[in-house]
Amino acid sequence: MRRRPVYVALVVLVGAAAVLWSRGWSRPPDLDGALVLEVPPRTRPDYAGATIPPNIAPLNFRVEEPGVRYCVAALLAGRECLRVVSKGPEIAIPAEPWRRMLAEGRGERILFSVCVETPRGGWRRYAPIELTVAPEETDRYLVYRLMNAAYNLWGGMSICERDLQSYKERVILDNRSVGDGCVNCHTFLNNGTGRMVMHLRPGRVDYGNGMVFVDDGEVKKVDTRTRFNRWGAAYASWHPSGRVLAFSVNKGRQLFHSARVEVRDVFDLESDLALFLADEYRVTSTAAISDPDVLETYPAWSADGRHLYFCSAPITWADRETAPPDGFRQTRYGLMRIGYDAATGRWGELETVLSAQETGLSIGQPRPSPDGRFLLFCMYDYGPFPIHQISSDLYLMDLETGGYRRLECSSDRTEAWHSWSSNGRWIAFASKRDDGLFGRPYFSYIDPAGREHRPFVMPQRWGGFYEAHLKTYNMPELVAEPMPVAGEELAAVLRSADWISCGLPVTSPTPRAASRRDNESPEGGAPNYP
Repeated sequence: MRRRPVYVALVVLVGAAAVLWSRGWSRPPDLDGALVLEVPPRTRPDYAGATIPPNIAPLNFRVEEPGVRYCVAALLAGRECLRVVSKGPEIAIPAEPWRRMLAEGRGERILFSVCVETPRGGWRRYAPIELTVAPEETDRYLVYRLMNAAYNLWGGMSICERDLQSYKERVILDNRSVGDGCVNCHTFLNNGTGRMVMHLRPGRVDYGNGMVFVDDGEVKKVDTRTRFNRWGAAYASWHPSGRVLAFSVNKGRQLFHSARVEVRDVFDLESDLALFLADEYRVTSTAAISDPDVLETYPAWSADGRHLYFCSAPITWADRETAPPDGFRQTRYGLMRIGYDAATGRWGELETVLSAQETGLSIGQPRPSPDGRFLLFCMYDYGPFPIHQISSDLYLMDLETGGYRRLECSSDRTEAWHSWSSNGRWIAFASKRDDGLFGRPYFSYIDPAGREHRPFVMPQRWGGFYEAHLKTYNMPELVAEPMPVAGEELAAVLRSADWISCGLPVTSPTPRAASRRDNESPEGGAPNYP
């Protein structure tokens, strides 16, 4: 029995030696006399030129140059901080030296020196890959919806939370635990998890249709439908006070094109806005944001809570049931805002911030920065759903001057579903730039002057991860803290608890809007496609 610890130690040492040998660490490479090339190596992902936060996980990558051994060294101010030698092209950066290097390198450049030993012998030293470490951190967690890039199925859908300082991913809610229902549109108060909402639509097992309200760790099921808003809540935004949630109600439909890069498309037959008063469990609205002849969607509160931004377009079709409606490709949304006093519940005047007539494009998903200086939004060819528009790019508006411009961190493919970090220095967004089909989470640094920097994809344990991961990332939201409730604990409440009804709304819509909705039956809710 006394020999067992010695035996275990020997097994561990032999195993460690085998791992080191497999990574090519059995002998240090002799790089003297390496052939110096003037071009950087091809890598996947391509992190060259990116600006990264000082609290990000190691940017592991794969060197896509043929070789039998690979040596990668990271240099800060000319000093080598870490070195990885591998017999394969996958470069796994050790966590502790990486963290120390980023901590020392805030605001500085990092150079990756990549050397490859060719099959014929001899080393090649490529031009260095340069990164910049930003002075400011990003929020530690990213919450997103993972789903199949399917056309009409909800199977395999989940809300997940990723720790950006590591590779740990936690499932917040898997739709298989709630009867394969659709879980979507997670929305947080001020980049925190103290108050948040998501939505649940019925699936194979009907556990109800409504809003999941997580309030200081307590889970509540809220049915926001009333006789004036007969569809469930969809896209939402918390007032910074935490007392009011603005949400849209969308009669959305999906269609398919026979020949184009992105064959899927989504449009709204009707949509309106309303408010959920969180402390009173009441729904209220006003005629200016629930006009029966106008499509209103994508609410977003200003940083000071004095204005509600949203997107709107006139309804040009008489038939509110037939899909697709006539002229849906000519539907372009403008950017609006309306004043609001959270203390009294009084509404202000409706204003046009940026019209579709001026841009010639459709505007979607406005997101004001936490400091109130900028407004981030999408523009694309038509309609309400940018994630299915290859033309969708990110734009940034200076709210003091009203000037706006296309962000250079956009690509020639789809960008959408963007969010801000709590310090306003980082944006996260879903991009299809890699293959045109799968949305991937990207990050870009916005410096104090409002300039965007080259984005980077969320790092994974190995460089080829995204080639093999056949899921699309939807609605990446930056949050500063982990969710207080998740997994089976959350699912058990959704399966068992009764829905809290908001009852009749306190509202001032036009009589026409009220009478029209009184004659309609409830619908399934907002579009929730990838």
